[in-house]
Amino acid sequence: MNLPDFVKERRKRLGMTQVQLAAAAGVGLRFVRDIEQGKHSLRMDKVNQVLFLFGHELAAVPMERES
Repeated sequence: MNLPDFVKERRKRLGMTQVQLAAAAGVGLRFVRDIEQGKHSLRMDKVNQVLFLFGHELAAVPMERES
């Protein structure tokens, strides 16, 4: 699952609005919207603030490549 889908799914599972998630994570509403809309350039520290609420953090993972 990609980051935008993960954040949106977890937020909805917790019954949170974007405003509530932003407040709980200590980031701006615009940042939450940027994550969920798949913005390509995001601050990693802020992404981790959001992911921390879900018990996750950013990590390097192998890419799946077509042969």
